[in-house]
Amino acid sequence: MAQEITIIGAGFAALTAIREIRKSDKDIKITLIAPKAEFIFLPSLIWIPSGQRTGDDLRINLDAFFKKHNIHFFAGSVTAIQDVGRTVITDNGEIKNDALIIASGGRFIKKLPGIEHAITICEGIEAAEKMRDKIKAMDGGTITLGFGGNPKEPSAMRGGPMFELLFGLDTQLRQEDRRDKFKLIFFSPAPKPGARLGENAVKGILKQMKTRGIETHLGHKMKHFTENKVTTEGGEIDTDLIIFMPGMTGPSFAANTEMPLSPGGLIQSNMNCEVEGFEHCYVAGDAGSFPGPDWKPKQAHMADLQAEAAAKNLLDGLKGKAATHTFKYELACIIDSNDKGTLAFRNEKRTITIPPCRLLHYVKKGFEWNYLRAYRNP
Repeated sequence: MAQEITIIGAGFAALTAIREIRKSDKDIKITLIAPKAEFIFLPSLIWIPSGQRTGDDLRINLDAFFKKHNIHFFAGSVTAIQDVGRTVITDNGEIKNDALIIASGGRFIKKLPGIEHAITICEGIEAAEKMRDKIKAMDGGTITLGFGGNPKEPSAMRGGPMFELLFGLDTQLRQEDRRDKFKLIFFSPAPKPGARLGENAVKGILKQMKTRGIETHLGHKMKHFTENKVTTEGGEIDTDLIIFMPGMTGPSFAANTEMPLSPGGLIQSNMNCEVEGFEHCYVAGDAGSFPGPDWKPKQAHMADLQAEAAAKNLLDGLKGKAATHTFKYELACIIDSNDKGTLAFRNEKRTITIPPCRLLHYVKKGFEWNYLRAYRNP
């Protein structure tokens, strides 16, 4: 009987897994489960508020990509995984498999009281457009931007995009000759936000905030939001708009599986991207909790590296071979400010920081163009 692979998700890890599998096997059946046959290039959401990108620039229809790679697309949202991984339950029916890759991404923790008053831009295009429209309609005022984490899963946070939004907004308002009408305040429970980027990067980020006239409220645990206030254990901040990135946890269906979960609610994996105790089950990207250094990142680049290892081990596993492929930890981030970029790179051997320069802004845009070529013109 022909073997069948199921992939959950249509983001970075899922699509990279498809490309990696098809390098070695052109015929094995692959079913991809996602609500829509589209890919959203999330890293470029930061450019929507300034108008450098629109939603349509970042929304890629995957029909042609799926056709080229002989992928069966199944429209649905996963609600559970049963039979030791062999059955995926969705709101549109069940899918059986011989091997499974979970690449669904995680979800944001929305437990902070009043969080409905904040915009979380990484939730997608609609959130980025909401931020754009609100700022455009403001004549002035205070905008607060910050991020939190998952105390039980320190790696499950998205800090980089918030620095980009902060610096990008400062640049945007200056270009619009409106900066003097706005107060920008950055808040975080971390006394040194962005520590995973390395000490020099943190110093550079805080220096940029000071140079740009951005106020800070650091090292205080958040208590709640209202429409016009950010309240922390260190006091209250009056605000007219809150942009906030909560910490992350596992996908909503994670609790409806028998798979091991980390204390932070992510699916537990080893360095081979295997869900231990579940044969031919793998996880890549934000859905997974992996062993590694305390600075390990949650970003698209990391998801791609994990997906490559997961795909190779899956194909070997179906042939009866042991998993031997691992991934390297590598943090690669250009913190963009709409006209310049700061490079933060880190692996297990070195940490590199390059101060803001115009070239890196165009490098980031060039990377976007090159990455999306495979999906726009498969």
